[in-house]
Amino acid sequence: MQLPNLLTTKKGRLTAFFLLYVTEGIPLGFAATAVATQLRRLDVGPAEIGAFVGSFYLPWAFKWAFGPIIDVFTFGRLGKRRGWILITQIMMALTLLSTVMLDLPQQLGLFTAILLIHNTFGAMQDVAIDALACSTLHDDERGTANGMMFAGAYIGMAIGGSGVLFLSGVTGFQPTFYFVTACILSVTALVVLPMKEAAEPVRAVVGGSRLAQAGREMRTFAVDAFRSFLGSRGAFSGLLFAILPPGAMCLGLALQSNLAVELGLDDDQVGWLSLWSSVLSAAFCVIGGFLSDRFGRRRTLFIYIALMSLPVLYLMLALEQYGWIMPASTSAANRPAVPIGLVTALWIATLSYAALQGLMYGTRSASLMDVTNPKVAATQFTAYMALANLAISYSSTWQGIAIEAWGYPRTMLIDTVLGMACLIVIPFLKRLDIQGGGFIDDRGPQRARLLALMLGIFCICWWPYTHWQTEFGSAQRLIGTIFTVIFVASALFLLAGRAVQGPNGGVTARIGMWFAPLLLLMYSRYFLDAIGKWFAPAITPDAFKTIAESGMLLVTVGAGVLLVMQATQAWREMSGQSGESPATSSI
Repeated sequence: MQLPNLLTTKKGRLTAFFLLYVTEGIPLGFAATAVATQLRRLDVGPAEIGAFVGSFYLPWAFKWAFGPIIDVFTFGRLGKRRGWILITQIMMALTLLSTVMLDLPQQLGLFTAILLIHNTFGAMQDVAIDALACSTLHDDERGTANGMMFAGAYIGMAIGGSGVLFLSGVTGFQPTFYFVTACILSVTALVVLPMKEAAEPVRAVVGGSRLAQAGREMRTFAVDAFRSFLGSRGAFSGLLFAILPPGAMCLGLALQSNLAVELGLDDDQVGWLSLWSSVLSAAFCVIGGFLSDRFGRRRTLFIYIALMSLPVLYLMLALEQYGWIMPASTSAANRPAVPIGLVTALWIATLSYAALQGLMYGTRSASLMDVTNPKVAATQFTAYMALANLAISYSSTWQGIAIEAWGYPRTMLIDTVLGMACLIVIPFLKRLDIQGGGFIDDRGPQRARLLALMLGIFCICWWPYTHWQTEFGSAQRLIGTIFTVIFVASALFLLAGRAVQGPNGGVTARIGMWFAPLLLLMYSRYFLDAIGKWFAPAITPDAFKTIAESGMLLVTVGAGVLLVMQATQAWREMSGQSGESPATSSI
């Protein structure tokens, strides 16, 4: 029996994208709920679990880098987007199967590395799915489809989290890896294989090889995307909004799983808690989008994010009341008795939070779509989502550190305060008016100079940080992640800025282009000890590390100075007069 191509009908398209997003949610739920629960049961500390969950989300923070590759390179008869979805899902299955024989927690480092690769393919799949949705969904379907897609992700998280925990009670934990793999491959077989994309005209190769044409297309993409991000108040505000935590986040991350285990919930109970949370989030995601269409996007989003703090504060007060402040080892002989009232408070807070988070997620994504330029919609929206995933990653990391240092209640209070910061940005997420002025206004040059100045100062701050980093203790890992983002953002700014300014950028832009790859290489600072061994005995590992760190210091300070110098340039190419109609803006 030949399976239908679901892309040919409206119901089929909604079903297809719902199921495709299920495959995105499965590995996230598997890591954040099932694996995190298992690791805590094995007495792995909250900081290690937080770092594990944070690293798992990290590829999603940089998925924007896959956009140009997926847009330009295709797989012939497999389809422009379908080929990428098919290949990434197969690789997700293979990488997951390779972890079956690993011994946890002894091989947690290798396990984390393999799942990082696994989730890199998951992030690539997400970009391809979003690109397919942009080119396939009709205008009157996108609102419903957006809600369905996020609902599918939540259902996938329930399968990968609750489903695995339920199954592990029967089969043990390791065999559940086969279950997760089978779920992903079933969508591959039933949805992706029968899928056929609409034919697109073949682009002719002009003036050279396909690779050369890809380079030209990526340069054009860089210019369009750079101008779109900084070209309007709403788009520029979207960058800040996306990278900030959207409200209190701790009850959606490893903190909740840690507490569930510490309070004595077995795998079935944790599974039911995760299942009901996912179902509520999926349902309220659709409801939140509908209400935002009816009563206004920014108004409802403001209310949703403010309300998300209430369950967190409620549980924080309950923890204070019962004296459950610091993490309690699951294997300690003198563990305190768990109050029934505290377990009840955990259920109430978690389920209430899940509903409110669902309201927020659908509306937040719609708000970011509102400020996205249709000309570079897939790339710009993917970048916003990547920054949002970075917020999840760094939030999980700092919370794991804070729990061990300050305890649960204080961590939850800080999380609530940080989550409120994004409320300041929401009023500026104004829908772009295509009829009234376009997507590029006359304040693009000011925004480019401001961003260059900020990135330059942050790069220079690496110098004093290296001298006093030991004073930050366990927070070094979190600060290191923030600097990594700064270095990557600075590299992209230098590359795209050179493409935008062209000859007008002068020597500063030309030199900055060469500093960009050096900034990307700053990530190798985490592996200097291992790299140094490659050059022994010609040079000792310690001497190599000293030389490399000195070179990295020169790179960051040099890039910082170049960025500060770019903040003094005119950036006339960013003006609304340069290619698009100007629009008035107050920022």
